[in-house]
Formats: sequence, C-alpha cells, structure tokens
Amino acid sequence: MKHSKHHDHARGTGARLAPVRFEFTHPTASTVCIAGTFNDWEPKAKPMHRLGHGRWLKETVLPPGTYEYCLVVDGHWMPDPQAPETVPNPFGGSNSLLRVASPSDTSPPDNEELLP
Repeated sequence: MKHSKHHDHARGTGARLAPVRFEFTHPTASTVCIAGTFNDWEPKAKPMHRLGHGRWLKETVLPPGTYEYCLVVDGHWMPDPQAPETVPNPFGGSNSLLRVASPSDTSPPDNEELLP
C-alpha cells in the first residue's frame, strides 16, 4: 500500500474508522501539528501540511469517540479556533473537543461525495 502524505492510516484496530479533516490558517506559522488524546499528546505524530498562503491541512482517520486536542503552532499550544467545543485543561487553558461519529452515522446522501 502506498502511503499518502495527507492521510494517516490506523493499524490493528477492529473499529470502523471515520475520516477527519483539520484545517487551520495562520499567516506566519512555520510548523503546525495536532496533539491530543488520539496520539498520546505527541505533536510530531500528526504534523499538518502547508497548503500555502498561511493555510494548513491534516486529513486522517479515527475510531468513533470523543477526543481532546490542541494545535501546536511553532511550539505554542492552543485550542483549535475552528473547533465548535472546548473543555478546560489542567494547565489553566482549553483543549478543543472532537466528536467522531461512526462512518455509518456520517455517510453522505447518494448524490454527495466525501471531501478528498
């Protein structure tokens, strides 16, 4: 199987995986990563890909569940400004909350396709 630079593939899980897309814009960032409960808070495990003009993207797959995460922008941890929910973290800040539904719950109608 060829590895795509824009996708992570979970290995060894029995759960059905759902596509997840993270997008972020920061005009001067040189590195952006995602750290959360889905990767043991290890930023280097999920680096975002620079699209140009300050735009960043990360597409991955995750098992259904609820996850906490932060963006790590040039070494600074921050909640995702596009996340609809946040929760307090033990450091006096906030973590973003990501709810991943099972793929059968998020199937598009027959006339729509999932984003690439």
